[in-house]
Amino acid sequence: MARSKSGGESGTIVIKKYANRRLYDTETSSYITLELLSQMTREGRDFVVVDAKSGEDITHSVLTQIIMEEEQRGENLLPVNFLRQLISLYGDSMQSMVPQYLEASMEAFRKNQQQFQEAMQGAFAGGPFAEIAKRNMEMLNAAANAFKPATPKPAKSEAAGDEVAELKAQLAALNAKIDKLGG
Repeated sequence: MARSKSGGESGTIVIKKYANRRLYDTETSSYITLELLSQMTREGRDFVVVDAKSGEDITHSVLTQIIMEEEQRGENLLPVNFLRQLISLYGDSMQSMVPQYLEASMEAFRKNQQQFQEAMQGAFAGGPFAEIAKRNMEMLNAAANAFKPATPKPAKSEAAGDEVAELKAQLAALNAKIDKLGG
């Protein structure tokens, strides 16, 4: 495989981790933080983290560290029950199958998420669902207005809450339509 000037596979950024816990990006020739590595991951940039002294690939432990920091910041993505189940699989006879299963599950989740986003964009950009979405919005607004009592205009914060609730209802209606069309 082709190697970049930083020593990794073509397109892969090599990050060196020194004994003082500092991370050095060989592509930009600068020290970086775990937060920047987290951002790079979200952007889909490929990198490998190696121990500067031994050359050992420590990407797995650094990514695990990033997850721990995100969880500590209150970005709780991993439910406690999931973590317990995951821990219980260590040492289990099925342990070797778990990484491939989790990877395939995440890939399927990403594909579904992308398809949903594309369908939603198409619905609002003149795609096949545009007319259905427009009619649903009109019916939803008419129904909502029919049951609203005449009241003075709410304060801005209430109006924002109402808009969020209305958007959630609209999204639920669109999801139901997509499920009917797809299933």
